[in-house]
Amino acid sequence: MVIALGITWILDGLEVTIAGSVAGALRESPVLQFSASDVGLANSAYLVGAVTGALFFGWLTDRWGRKKLFSITLGLYLVATAATAFTWDLPSFALMRFLTGAGIGGEYSAINSAIQELIPARRRGWTDLVINGSFWIGAALASGASLILLNPDIIDPELGWRIAFFGGAAIGLIILWLRRFLPESPRWLATHGRAEDAEIIIEGIEQRVIAEGHTLPEAPVSEAVLRPRRATPLAEVVHTLFRTYPRRTFYCVTLMAAQAFFYNAIFFTYAMMLTDFYGVRSAHVGYYILPFAAGNVLGPLLLGRLFDSWGRRPMIMLTYAMSGVLLAATGFAFQAELLTATTQTLCWSVTFFFASAAASAAYLTAAESFPLEMRALAIAVFYALGTLFGAAAPFVFGLLIESGSRTQVLMGYLLGAALMLLAALATMRFGIAAERKPLEHVARPLSWD
Repeated sequence: MVIALGITWILDGLEVTIAGSVAGALRESPVLQFSASDVGLANSAYLVGAVTGALFFGWLTDRWGRKKLFSITLGLYLVATAATAFTWDLPSFALMRFLTGAGIGGEYSAINSAIQELIPARRRGWTDLVINGSFWIGAALASGASLILLNPDIIDPELGWRIAFFGGAAIGLIILWLRRFLPESPRWLATHGRAEDAEIIIEGIEQRVIAEGHTLPEAPVSEAVLRPRRATPLAEVVHTLFRTYPRRTFYCVTLMAAQAFFYNAIFFTYAMMLTDFYGVRSAHVGYYILPFAAGNVLGPLLLGRLFDSWGRRPMIMLTYAMSGVLLAATGFAFQAELLTATTQTLCWSVTFFFASAAASAAYLTAAESFPLEMRALAIAVFYALGTLFGAAAPFVFGLLIESGSRTQVLMGYLLGAALMLLAALATMRFGIAAERKPLEHVARPLSWD
């Protein structure tokens, strides 16, 4: 289950890293001839598509179930990313990036819902962070592939960037088959009047556990009365967000917006920073992404357990604050011309060791803080609001980099750092102690009387 669901973030990491790595090739393409701002615009189209897909498919996920949406959203991704390889100008490229983003955005809602509802409470934080952090495995794969596909001594870069996008579809086909064996969320089944189907899945899990030699204790009896529903009205969703849990709503928006701007600003323009300010060849950008990706993978992996033991609030404060301070320090060093391409990458790697855990914690918080009946849509809403806020970052930073002014780029860095520090302060006031608690204790289901 972890592999089949976690692959979503690997695919997203693959897509985003490819988009960043091939920026130079797109600008040098004799067919596309993109400017830096064109590349930023296309990347923003991907993010806007992700927002649209998250909202639409998130709404369907709560109505149709987690498993059905796995196939629909992954299918859209497969078709769109393969079609990107055959685009011929900015409008066609941006359209395919929009549709690819829609598929990935829809995956976020369905996958995060399933993770929350199928993982034991005592391990939920660490598991969620590690799965979200697997984004950077995809980033590492893409950067490694770019060293070959964008190397003019091996392959024509005009063909290489097209193969890079087409390769994502090949990986997705394998996962489409693997997901056939995943169960539907028993929690979702029970709240939609399919208690017998939920019981069959639970019995199957229990039998496998007993067969492994474990003894299961008696399940605690709940006094709540469950009233199944086919769907949750949007009016009730709005009421829950803004009347029942207004503090949580504000808090989740703050976390998501800060990390989205922070990540999009740096990562979507990563290749342009290296090529424009440090003279790194486009074909060599992958060498610099590999250590950056390693820092992002190690952050959730090594810090994730502390979110379940030490607690959500202190760890979110720590990771957001460290991310902001380190990015500001890196920005000042960059502006003073104290860094090389290598030391710039090392600074980014250390910064995003903390930022990766912070970003994953934002998705964890949004996913576990609201009732089951609206979980997927709530995830989509916060992802959408955060991503919309961050969608302008690639375009804005593309313009800052295109200006050639280190001072202007520093101003962008300081804005990203300030947002992360603001989120850390918000956690002091609004943070939720959800560690090791069942989802129903964090947010009471709407179907319970």
